[in-house]
Amino acid sequence: MNENRTRLESPETFEPLLHLALRFGTLALLLVWCFTIMRPFLTPILWGLIIAIASHPLFIRLRTAVQGRTAVAATLYVLLALGLLVLPAYLLADTLISSLKLLAHHFADGTLRVPPPPDAVRSWILVGEPLHRFWLLASTNLDQAIATVATEFTWVGRSMVSGVSDVLLGFVEFIIAIFVAAALMANAAGGQRIAGDVAIRLAGEGGRGYADLTVRTIRSVTKGIIGVALIQALLAGIGFLAAGIPAAGLLALLCLIIAIVQLPLMLVLLPVVIYAFTLLDPVPATVFAAWCMGISLIDNVLKPLMLGRGVDVPMLVIFIGAIGGLLSSGVLGLFVGPVVLALGYTLVLAWLQAAPHGAPRRAPESP
Repeated sequence: MNENRTRLESPETFEPLLHLALRFGTLALLLVWCFTIMRPFLTPILWGLIIAIASHPLFIRLRTAVQGRTAVAATLYVLLALGLLVLPAYLLADTLISSLKLLAHHFADGTLRVPPPPDAVRSWILVGEPLHRFWLLASTNLDQAIATVATEFTWVGRSMVSGVSDVLLGFVEFIIAIFVAAALMANAAGGQRIAGDVAIRLAGEGGRGYADLTVRTIRSVTKGIIGVALIQALLAGIGFLAAGIPAAGLLALLCLIIAIVQLPLMLVLLPVVIYAFTLLDPVPATVFAAWCMGISLIDNVLKPLMLGRGVDVPMLVIFIGAIGGLLSSGVLGLFVGPVVLALGYTLVLAWLQAAPHGAPRRAPESP
């Protein structure tokens, strides 16, 4: 025992351990410092990486169309992506501002009228009777109805102001992510080589298999979850605009959030359909109701096609990823969260099922 203690305390043994501790300490300090600097941009950079992986096949076709000029393809990609982002954002802001102006005008001159509630509202479970009573009061005496919920209105107003600032920040992060994605795709060859080397360092010879699994999972979940949600929100927004529903852009954004979270879209569409029957004639209202019903059911057809074969991610994982991403990183986290959590779930499952030499036994097929 004394001999071992003497050996550990000898300068020949202590000096290499000190050098090793200094190296690891310096490396840890550098990594923490880099993380601190990059932390404000971490979410948009991660979203840009996800976009780059998901849309790289599209970028390849775009680069082929411009005869292999990578810089031109990246510029066109940025312009196209910004167009797809700015146009819906403009429509959202325009419809929201117009609706608020119209509401403020009617409220100021006393012409704001709330139609009486349908009798069927009373039959709704738990909320039917109090909702019908409040709705009826609002249709006869709007000022008194607002006075009864003045505290709640104040809280909603503050929440809306905070929500608008979060949406604006998310919009800026989206723009950053688009430029990050374009830069990554323009240098895809080097990035793929570095990613493969890192994967081999982390997982040995089976690392490239995990890297391929990562790419397939990101593309599958991005198309099958976020892509389907975007399609549903777009179709819902078109229906709202065609039916003349106030705040159509805001309702479409709410549909997007509900669809990503994997909740029933009828949570948004059903109240809008009920309102449409009080606003429109029976025939247009029926057509609008049928349109909304089709939108709520279309994911049953699109998800199996866009998720791809062999990718089996539980919807609970997507739900937790969307809610956790929204709470931790704001609007952009709503998109990043499901992809990251689904990727983590898939990789851990593949690692648990891995063969002894470290390669996954089976990996999802390309969608």
